[in-house]
Amino acid sequence: MKMRKPTIWLIMAMILFMVVAGIAMFTKKADVSAYVAIDSINSKEDLKAYFERAKDMQSVSVRYDAVEESSEKASMDSAESSNAVGGGDHSSTNIQVEGVDESDMVKTDGEYVYSIFAGTSVKIIDIRNSQKMTVAAEIKPDDDYYPSQLFLHDDLLIVLGEKMQRYPDRTDTMDKSNAMDKMMPMNSMTTVRLYNIEKPDKPVFIREIGVEGYLKSARKTEGMLYLVTNVFPNFWAMEEIEGDALRPRIFDSNEKEEKFMEFKDISILPGAVDPSYSVIAAIDLTTPKTGELKTKGFLGSSDQMYMTKDHLYLTALKYETSTNSRGAETMIWNPGKADTEIFKFKLDGTDVDFYQSAELNGTILNQFSMDEYKGNFRVVMTEGNMWDEKNPSKNHLYILDEKMEMTGSVKGLAKGERIYSARFMGDKAYMVTFRETDPLFVIDVADPEKPKVLGELKIPGFSNYLHPLDENHMIGFGYDTVAQKNPSGGEPLILTKGMKISLFDVTDFHNPKEKDTEIIGGRGTYSPLQYDHKALFQHKKKNLFGFPVSIYEEGAKEFEVDYKGSGALVYEITPESGIVLKGDLVQMKASGEQYEEWEKQIQRLLYSGDSVFTLSMDEVKSYQLDSFKEISTLKMK
Repeated sequence: MKMRKPTIWLIMAMILFMVVAGIAMFTKKADVSAYVAIDSINSKEDLKAYFERAKDMQSVSVRYDAVEESSEKASMDSAESSNAVGGGDHSSTNIQVEGVDESDMVKTDGEYVYSIFAGTSVKIIDIRNSQKMTVAAEIKPDDDYYPSQLFLHDDLLIVLGEKMQRYPDRTDTMDKSNAMDKMMPMNSMTTVRLYNIEKPDKPVFIREIGVEGYLKSARKTEGMLYLVTNVFPNFWAMEEIEGDALRPRIFDSNEKEEKFMEFKDISILPGAVDPSYSVIAAIDLTTPKTGELKTKGFLGSSDQMYMTKDHLYLTALKYETSTNSRGAETMIWNPGKADTEIFKFKLDGTDVDFYQSAELNGTILNQFSMDEYKGNFRVVMTEGNMWDEKNPSKNHLYILDEKMEMTGSVKGLAKGERIYSARFMGDKAYMVTFRETDPLFVIDVADPEKPKVLGELKIPGFSNYLHPLDENHMIGFGYDTVAQKNPSGGEPLILTKGMKISLFDVTDFHNPKEKDTEIIGGRGTYSPLQYDHKALFQHKKKNLFGFPVSIYEEGAKEFEVDYKGSGALVYEITPESGIVLKGDLVQMKASGEQYEEWEKQIQRLLYSGDSVFTLSMDEVKSYQLDSFKEISTLKMK
């Protein structure tokens, strides 16, 4: 290792001291109106010192006290959300927080559908005449750009995608004969392309903006677009590249050339020891040609994101540190005893400022486990492992004030189970856990200092996604289950069966009820709604709810499944009539077909006026909204 200047060693020692000491400066009480100061990076020497220490700690020791069962990351909803979805003349994306739009693969303005097909192009489909749909235009990006998500904003089409590029600093020095060396310089650039769609059949390119890293999440509110990316620099090649190259890259077509993020815009998140960045970019869409782009890089990775109009929250798993036999400090990842750091940022137009942070016991399932209400932050978390007798799983609800200081909590719920879904609705929180049955907890969170469990309902199966029908009724989308005798003794085996829709009556908070159920297919039945809330179709005025689905049934042999068909289902769900099938858009399998074809699987449903549209990679179909009779088909090839 090359000798460093004494100042570098001093910087490294300071970083080490802050991590070991818990970085007390970040957790001290702060005035409500004041931001908490965090350590800044002032030079490439500072930056290299941080990455050198992170590199030394990368021999992560993984300790498994128990084996957690694999499961899909369920999609859930949150407090002030989705009530406006499908309430107008056309569909809109099923969002988490009202007024905060989320990107999706499909958007519509009621006259045109904007959709990404096969991750290679964006097609603009004219649906004004559902009997004669046409492709009005197609945006074909260059070979190294892969569109994935869309926004609509006034006359703007916003395309988010991934652009693969090489680090220019490494190209000249790498060994051309070494395949691995050729791969190392590759890194992703999250790229935003803006198009004027005043004339949808003739989209006009306006501007391209690039932020290095893999896209974690994106939101749009009040004319501002916010992106969060994760950047993993080639820190293992620090000796061969300039320290500047450890900074995230930014591109704006208005400036023609890529540039590195300014040192003044780089800070260290409290407790960060991993060699990565969370980059937050903010773009002003009100003047798309010249609107301001601001980026900030925070050393430290992030997992989940939750955002309101005023605040952005990021979460990160907390690693333990330990000293190995050689006296070197390393990171330990213990999944049974993991904690989570939650970072709060203040939003003011394109200004994004770190505000406060908190460390809590447990892990967060996804963004929908978090909620902000009347200035308080609420979150549900699972601590421990389901099958660990020494450290059994248990579930907590925490409430933190504006300064991210604990005000109240409910701990130790449903021991031996984990959270599968959650929903915050004003002064009430609903949480589903599962192991053998599905306990639906109703929790009163009206008093931030004294949250309390009001009621609990245990039923077979579990809900992966909770959606409000009205203030007294909720819909759960998940799976049915059955318990079988364990041939080796011990606890019974829990087998997943068909997809399950539950209508919950929570009028009596102390006695929640499952008012109606619908079981779809058998084991193997699948819908993207199980993990992606944006796959939900809703027509609020008609009480219609739909989703794509692939249906399987149990075969003749144990654990054998038989494919039946794929498409979409639409239900009318009301407190009075329960769950009633209205539209069966499932195409039964052809002779000899054993599984669904990816290109023909429906990805999204939407409506405009009196028509419903289904979109797959292969085609767009239109149906009558009142009868669900097919109107026409538009092939995409």
